[in-house]
Amino acid sequence: MRKAGFRVEVAHTGKQALAFIETIMPAIVVFDATHMRSNGTRSCRRLRQRLGDVPLIHCRAAGHELDESAEADSYLQMPFTPRKVLNRVRALLPANDEEDQIIRKGDIVVYLGKRSVVVGDKPEHSLTPKMLRLLEEFLNRPNEIISRAHLMQHVWKTSYVGDTRTLDVHIRWLREIVEENPAKPKRLKTMRGKGYMFLMP
Repeated sequence: MRKAGFRVEVAHTGKQALAFIETIMPAIVVFDATHMRSNGTRSCRRLRQRLGDVPLIHCRAAGHELDESAEADSYLQMPFTPRKVLNRVRALLPANDEEDQIIRKGDIVVYLGKRSVVVGDKPEHSLTPKMLRLLEEFLNRPNEIISRAHLMQHVWKTSYVGDTRTLDVHIRWLREIVEENPAKPKRLKTMRGKGYMFLMP
């Protein structure tokens, strides 16, 4: 977390954590219950009572069933990578989206300033300017059919649709980022004869 540029304060006990919260309210809390004998549900609930709306991630050991009565915003079960924790933190952190140039839609976080995207627990991906513009079009109009002509006009600034191979290539690249299986897309769907639709819950 520190390597990623975050200021991190570590409390080794629940008592230390509650005392720290009384002094400085953090932007987010990662509660590590992976080495506790219990699943940490009661301790997590106590943190929630003090934290109010501050995002709370509950990390638990393998073998402990998910207990949503812990009232965390997000749950992680071992084994997980540091990257996964970092992605969860970034997705939950409150942000001034206009100031930080961030678009958040579901589990997708787009960083406009540095032209990158984080999808769920996947690593952060850099985007070309055209890929960024294309993704913006889809995120601004979720669950709508968008014609190829519209995409060519708004992304490539041309009304010529005689050759859309460049669009096809960019769609393929985008699927490699947002889909679990790009060969069988579940988010970015081709609507035959009509265009594309980006499905969001």
